[in-house]
Amino acid sequence: MITQTPTLHAFVSGRSEGFTPLNAFDGALLDAGVGNTNLVKMSSIVPPATREVAVADMRLPPGALVPIAYAAMESDIPGSMICAAVAAAWTHDPAKPGLIMEYHSHGHREDAERVVRRMAEEGMKMRGWEIRELKSLAVDMQVEKIGCVFAAVVLWHHEA
Repeated sequence: MITQTPTLHAFVSGRSEGFTPLNAFDGALLDAGVGNTNLVKMSSIVPPATREVAVADMRLPPGALVPIAYAAMESDIPGSMICAAVAAAWTHDPAKPGLIMEYHSHGHREDAERVVRRMAEEGMKMRGWEIRELKSLAVDMQVEKIGCVFAAVVLWHHEA
């Protein structure tokens, strides 16, 4: 069971072709640097005072249960464009959490990034919070046979 509140976060993305949609998803996870862990999909809150690091600096143990907010899109239509994006927004109050939004679609990364950033802005507005920082990451690919794109915010903690 995950019991430690995350103190670190990382933005990651990946893409892959695969023998099946699941193989393509697995390849996209490997490309993003989280493929040898067990992802636990979280609702989209970044705990207060987390620090952004590269996913490699998290030193995720193989097989660890890793909290993550992600968007993924798979397709088996050759030639189709698929995209996934995540955005996170933080307010001026360091005691308040950050908010993550995820989005996937057919199309290009620029379109997905524009939508997910707007989603984060709307989520902050719904909470009555002014945005201090808004960060996003998007990925796309043109499918050859079976492809997957993956964008995520990984949450982790300092080792004790």
